[in-house]
Amino acid sequence: MKGSTETPKAPSQKGALIIVGGAEDREGKCLILREFVRLAGGTDAKIAVLTAATSAPREVGDMYTDIFKRLGVEHIEVVDTRAREDAEDREMIQAIQGATGIFFSGGDQAKIVESIKGTPLDAAIRERHEQGAVVGGTSAGAAMMPDTMIIEGDSTTNPRPEVVELGPGMGFLPGVVIDQHFAQRGRLGRLLAALLLQPTMLGFGIDEDTAMVVQGQEFHVVGNGTITVIDESESSHNNVDHALKDEDLAVFGVKLHILPNGYRFNLNNRQPIAPGA
Repeated sequence: MKGSTETPKAPSQKGALIIVGGAEDREGKCLILREFVRLAGGTDAKIAVLTAATSAPREVGDMYTDIFKRLGVEHIEVVDTRAREDAEDREMIQAIQGATGIFFSGGDQAKIVESIKGTPLDAAIRERHEQGAVVGGTSAGAAMMPDTMIIEGDSTTNPRPEVVELGPGMGFLPGVVIDQHFAQRGRLGRLLAALLLQPTMLGFGIDEDTAMVVQGQEFHVVGNGTITVIDESESSHNNVDHALKDEDLAVFGVKLHILPNGYRFNLNNRQPIAPGA
């Protein structure tokens, strides 16, 4: 099945997106979380930590509160939506409305969609993002960023239709697919499978302790790993229409870019950019 060649739309919001591959440094230099704080206003930032994805919201909320305080932020609120009705709570919505930085923790990305998408809290997040607030997320908080997300799937395997399950994401960065813990869990096969099954055709595999910082039509890489960019838009062949669920997928002519810290990528023309260029 050949997909559409439509270019994914970069966000038009004033606020940046900080999309983290998981396991970001929380004890050393904290390059990624430091960048999040800086873009959210530095020591004047007002940060809301959303713990919808995790099964340990109190512990995770306390952990990020301590980290952000160590970086000089005084105003931090934890928004804990354990049930969907919590996303209608006036105090939680007010916490978002006053935030300059909104950060989604890791865990299970499906929980974020189930408890937040389409709620008044979701509307508040999107309004603040339009107004300039930074939205960040790590691991599950990264996977949910596209409009179509990877829910789960097998790692360290070759691409087959059965190795990945896709579903609706939150849509902060439409037209792409994102996978996290990428090099550490050998997820190239499942990201390729996701791209072949969906007409998005631009995939980002983000390593641990690595983030893509999206601003306007570009993103730049921050962290100690790399981002693998897969562009399937000009591929000449695949066998998706003929492969059964457990059969191997074939694809010809896929573009692949590896971007370490400091490199950039233009979402509009799909071109990588070297530092200083």
